[in-house]
Amino acid sequence: MSESETLFKGRFLELRRDRHWEYAVRVNARGAAMVLALTPAREMVLVEQYRVPLHARCIELPAGLIGDVAGLDEAADATALRELEEETGYIGARAEPLTAGPISPGMSSELIELFLVRDARRVSVGGGAAHEGEDIAVHVVPLERVHDFLQAQAAAGKLIEPRIYAGLWFAERTVG
Repeated sequence: MSESETLFKGRFLELRRDRHWEYAVRVNARGAAMVLALTPAREMVLVEQYRVPLHARCIELPAGLIGDVAGLDEAADATALRELEEETGYIGARAEPLTAGPISPGMSSELIELFLVRDARRVSVGGGAAHEGEDIAVHVVPLERVHDFLQAQAAAGKLIEPRIYAGLWFAERTVG
């Protein structure tokens, strides 16, 4: 492995150069956990939030950083459950690992883990109110209508995070 040079270090990100390649590294987390949450009624729990780098609202699976809470040495599956509740108000008994890999391998060193939460049930409003700057709308969509929902959201000018389709692929194989 070659030596990388730090070009810039901020509160949350570091920009590095390794030979000819420049890329971002998270300085306050060790990855991300994303959640495919399915309700007993065969619904998928999605979030919608404004993303500053894109200057647009995005439809996504619930997700959050692993290891970004000071003093909390949390496993990835625990992060998935915590983020699901914070963002959506839904909880589940267990987060089952589905897959893991790079988020944007040409731009970032960050890895993501996708978890399945079965029988998710709503216990609070969610919406990310516990974190400054988070304004999250929760969408609970029947699996058989997710494609139509996403198409309508895209037509309304919202950006659709493609990992939702990976979640759908797992959902179709998990819940039939």
